Amino acid sequence: MILLFLTSGLFLGWSLGANDASNIFGSAVGSRMISFRKAAIIASVFVIIGAVLQGSGASVTLGKLGAVNAIGGSFTVALAAGVTVYLMTKFSLPVSTTQAIVGAIVGWNIFTGNQTNIKTLTEIISTWISGPLLGALFAVILYIILKALKKHSSIHLIRFESYVRTGLVIVGAFGAYSLGANNIANVMGVFVPAFNLNDLDLGIITLSSSQQLFLLGGIAIAAGILTYSNRVMEVVGNQIMELSSDAALVVVLAQAFVLFIFSSSAFSSFIERTGLPPFPMVPVSSTQVIIGSIIGIGLYKGARNINFRIVGDIAKGWVLTPVASGLTAFFSLFFVKNIFNINVGTAIAEKGSPILRSTASSTSARGISEIMSFLITGLLAVGIIIVVLYYFAERKRKNELRKSEEKFWRNLK
Repeated sequence: MILLFLTSGLFLGWSLGANDASNIFGSAVGSRMISFRKAAIIASVFVIIGAVLQGSGASVTLGKLGAVNAIGGSFTVALAAGVTVYLMTKFSLPVSTTQAIVGAIVGWNIFTGNQTNIKTLTEIISTWISGPLLGALFAVILYIILKALKKHSSIHLIRFESYVRTGLVIVGAFGAYSLGANNIANVMGVFVPAFNLNDLDLGIITLSSSQQLFLLGGIAIAAGILTYSNRVMEVVGNQIMELSSDAALVVVLAQAFVLFIFSSSAFSSFIERTGLPPFPMVPVSSTQVIIGSIIGIGLYKGARNINFRIVGDIAKGWVLTPVASGLTAFFSLFFVKNIFNINVGTAIAEKGSPILRSTASSTSARGISEIMSFLITGLLAVGIIIVVLYYFAERKRKNELRKSEEKFWRNLK
């Protein structure tokens, strides 16, 4: 029963993958530098790695906004956010999963009578402004540097385009890693307080309770990337502004930098040691950052190429998303609590009060850990098999293409 509650988080992860993969490879796919299939596979692998290895920082901050203290509440909050993101995606609007989950958590706080942590909320909302601005700033700086290198180097244009294509793959992998590290909090953060699983030893790595949740969330994001992200990639890649190949490289790299600095505790500590204020560990809207990066380059070029109608439609989505998600969460919580009689959480009256788990016990926790062990091991095995099969299929396709080209040239002779 408890595992059933995770389905809403997995659905939210799928929605995030379907929508936010456009922020990683939309520019590259839109500029026809990388095929959608290759982009989807690279993004899927690295988003999982980022989620597992570096997903805890932003999750802690999101938990401070509202510690959802019952599994039924976690399920409903994630479902409300997932439905909101899915509907926005259905209309081809690149929306913010961060805003959706924040709105849903605030809705839970209101429903259960818990106070919303204003300091944490302010930190998160501030990134809705600073994220796009930083994205635009990084994009302009990187674009100027790349343009200067292109101008003063003696590299042939065709070879330069080849380097850019390779760079898009590398930068896209970094962007996917940063997305997983930063945005997995939006997918599984609300479940972390309500789940207490035994550590899972996979031989080469031991996964904690939260890392097991992040792994499942990362796999759900990957599923969304592979099955439904192509449509939104076209919106980000082409409809906001036509991007050249080098501009696409810059946009993805700028977005990756911004997400990384808001999810890396090591970078934050380094900044603090220099005497500067550290960056908060908060989930950042990758959608806002990538669009800020694109607009930054557009403004640098003179703003003639920007489709401001599309930008306006996206801005409406940014306003509507947290409001719609909060209202959906509030009424869904009422429905789940009063119709199905499921505990969705209570007001936290005392500091240090125990976390409520609607059906959890030490015995059931052990049982769930065993099921999770089989589930995760099986999913990893299937993933490895798929990657191996894809490698051999690509190798076969390239060999057939090479033979076809050789036959063509022989016939010409």
